[in-house]
Parts: sequence; C-alpha cells; structure tokens
Amino acid sequence: MAHTIQDKTRLLQRVRRLRGQVEAIERALQKDADCARVMQLTVSARGAANSLMAELLEDHIRMHVSDPVHDRDRERARGAKHLIDVVHAYLR
Repeated sequence: MAHTIQDKTRLLQRVRRLRGQVEAIERALQKDADCARVMQLTVSARGAANSLMAELLEDHIRMHVSDPVHDRDRERARGAKHLIDVVHAYLR
C-alpha cells in the first residue's frame, strides 16, 4: 500500500485511536467493569476499525480503480464516487 504514504500520519492516528480503545476494553475487563461499559467500549472500537477500513477502501478505489476528481471517463468517475459514498455509509 505504497500510496498510503501520503496519508500515513492520518492513518497512524486512526490506528493509535483504535489501539487505545482496545486497551480500554482490556482494562475494563481486568477491573471487572460493568458489562454495559465493556459493550460500549467495544462498540467504540468497532467504529474506529470501520472508519479506518473506510479510509483504506477509499484510498484503494482512488488509486487502483478511478479517482472521481481526475478520471476523464465521467461514467467511471461517477461510479467510483458512488462506490466511495456507499463504503462510507455502510461502514458508518
């Protein structure tokens, strides 16, 4: 994924956020936290993982399928834009 180098800082921030959320789950389990708290922490981690995946998929589409901003084939550009929008909506 060499093309992610340009977005490396942003992606690493998301990974660090995800790591922090997983560590919070671990701490909560070690402290026998209320099950509702553990579930909420897990939901937050899942959201962080989904956000990371959405960014990775969008970058992949733009680099290997079509970049809607620069593709001269307007039909393919519209299709790529639609796919990016669907990915973000699905992983929200």
